Order: sequence, then C-alpha cells, then structure tokens
Amino acid sequence: MKPIDLEMPLNRHQLEILKLFSRDLDDQDLIAIKRLIVKYLGEKITKMADEVWEEKNWTNEEMRKLLNTHERTPYNPKN
Repeated sequence: MKPIDLEMPLNRHQLEILKLFSRDLDDQDLIAIKRLIVKYLGEKITKMADEVWEEKNWTNEEMRKLLNTHERTPYNPKN
C-alpha cells in the first residue's frame, strides 16, 4: 500500500492509532476504545491539576474565590 502524501505528515503515535483502527471494529469496540482514551486523558489532567494545587498550596476557600472571580472583558457590541 502506497503512503498518502499529506501536507502535515502524521507522527508515529497517530500512525499507531490508525493501525489499530485499520481492522473492522464494531460500534461497541469503537465506543469502548474512545472511553478508554477519555478516561486516560481525564486521569492525566486531574493529576496535573493536583500537582499545581499542591505546588501553589491552594485551599478549598482559595479555589472558591477563583471560581467566583470574573476577570473577563465585558462584551461591547458597539466597538
């Protein structure tokens, strides 16, 4: 099989995932694989957030303040 010439070539990780999906998968297998990936990424981001939390010595009270802080620029449709 001749490789496809892409403007942005795929990296080796993307190619491995494509190999995994090169065989016929039923819908249930695809859903299960997607759930595994989402679970893995969710656990990874939670670990990263926990590390920042520890590094900054944040408390629950500080987190509540952060959640309730509005620092966005107000929308002005006339500009």
